[in-house]
Amino acid sequence: MADNIFEALRESHQLQRSLCRKLLRSAPHTEERIALFTELRVELAAHAAAEERYLYAPVLMADAGLNSSRHALHEHHEIDELIEELQVVDKSRAGWLHRARKLSEQVHHHLSEEEKKFFQVSGSILSDTQKQRLAGQYRRDYARMRKVLNGG
Repeated sequence: MADNIFEALRESHQLQRSLCRKLLRSAPHTEERIALFTELRVELAAHAAAEERYLYAPVLMADAGLNSSRHALHEHHEIDELIEELQVVDKSRAGWLHRARKLSEQVHHHLSEEEKKFFQVSGSILSDTQKQRLAGQYRRDYARMRKVLNGG
């Protein structure tokens, strides 16, 4: 089990990276592609909701975290828009794969920037006790959101 909010988030980040790689390697006209896209969509949405509640919101309350929280929220919104585009386009068409690559690039950019910059800013704002407490809150909400988004 992760010690703090950052370790809890990194677990999901690794899963997101893996799902992006698998999705881009998936063959068109397959159930695998549809299943991978669905899994990635649910993972991104559950992670973003819990992360925004249990990391971005507390950091947003500190003056030193205002700009970086806003930037991270903006990137979540951009990812959401790409997911919406991918949901309405035929997953077997070449244009879909181009959009999926764009999504993967955006996800990788966001995760890298978050781990290299945002975690440092928020790490200096939050106490060790807060980091541990937020990890538990994040994990519970993330699991709940995954269940909700999977229809259960």
